[in-house]
Amino acid sequence: MTTAHPHPVSASQTSTDPLSLIDVDHVRFHVGNARQAAFFYANSFGFIVEQFSDLTTGSRDEASWLLTQGNIRFVMTTGLTKDHQASREVALYGDGVKDVAFTVFDAEKAYEAAMRNGGTSAMEPVTETDAAGSVTRATIQTYGRAVHSFVSRTGAYELSKVKQGAAFSPRFRKVGSLALNDFNAANPCGLKFVDHLVGNVELGRMNHWVEWYENVMGFKMFKHFDDKDISTEYSALMSKVMASGNQLIKMPINEPAAGKKKSQIQEYLDWHDNTPGVQHLALRTDDELHSIAALRRRGVDFLTIPESYYEQVWARVDAMLKQHGHEAVKEDHTRVRDLGILVDSDDEGYLLQLFTKPLQDRPTLFFEIICRRGSQSFGKGNFKALFQALELEQGKRGNL
Repeated sequence: MTTAHPHPVSASQTSTDPLSLIDVDHVRFHVGNARQAAFFYANSFGFIVEQFSDLTTGSRDEASWLLTQGNIRFVMTTGLTKDHQASREVALYGDGVKDVAFTVFDAEKAYEAAMRNGGTSAMEPVTETDAAGSVTRATIQTYGRAVHSFVSRTGAYELSKVKQGAAFSPRFRKVGSLALNDFNAANPCGLKFVDHLVGNVELGRMNHWVEWYENVMGFKMFKHFDDKDISTEYSALMSKVMASGNQLIKMPINEPAAGKKKSQIQEYLDWHDNTPGVQHLALRTDDELHSIAALRRRGVDFLTIPESYYEQVWARVDAMLKQHGHEAVKEDHTRVRDLGILVDSDDEGYLLQLFTKPLQDRPTLFFEIICRRGSQSFGKGNFKALFQALELEQGKRGNL
């Protein structure tokens, strides 16, 4: 999903469309140990470990930890019983993204609209209320393990107040003094918000889910890439990018395409119980060089881009920018190369991006760090170099 601008729709606005999206409320991960996962992402990516909900706060069936950075909110959730959904899913799929939740004006009305449009319920509306306010959440099923929750908030739990440090919802408590939080505040990584979120689905199912987002959520197709755009000698994929009606959210949907060997999409499915899900989150920064350098110092492993890439990229990128009357890439070319960053351009400007290696033992989730200087695309000119780098890693894992 892509946030078209860093300023979400104001919750004070009124809307006649119940599916009008205000913001990405949060991204929820199902993990084997929420406390440990929270500290991994905080150490590696500079998140603040802000709040938690567990046995000590009255949550009897699950533990959750809220991480924040810029306008990004990650919730790590683990089941405390063997029958909890998170416990079952971690056994099947490993750690991964479960829920991409949207702030809406009225969660119950949004849920009812999605159901009328042909959606499948994952959870009927539930409201948690205390003296401070309320949080209503209702959830519909999308591809595979993934769901979308609609979230509406009142009182002290309004999203604008959560962004200022208020409690995330009832039974969440603030984390006390923490040296890691102090370090991350003094040494920021500069991640601002979720730029886009990519889903992998089975062969032949991409168009089904494109229609689902059109019909159920009211999204429109933003871009389309086929196997001629995204392929190497060995593997290929096809992708269609769906965008919400107000262009706040964009979601590429990938499916495998025929190739001599397995694509990254098929590798994902093989290690994800042949079940669709979220392949990667792209996190936006305003300063790619600073963010990548800071993350590398923290030990984040990124894909290795071959030196030969930089022998050709500047001529290609600069020619496109000049053709459309844009200024050349302002970032220092030598530092871009030394940090291993990918660069691409189109008729709107340019972007810088880089992809981590898988964030866990199963090759089923990674992050992209992206900076946009006008371009709203996804680095089409980098697809071949990216795929070649991915194939090197697949080969090391014995999965190519």
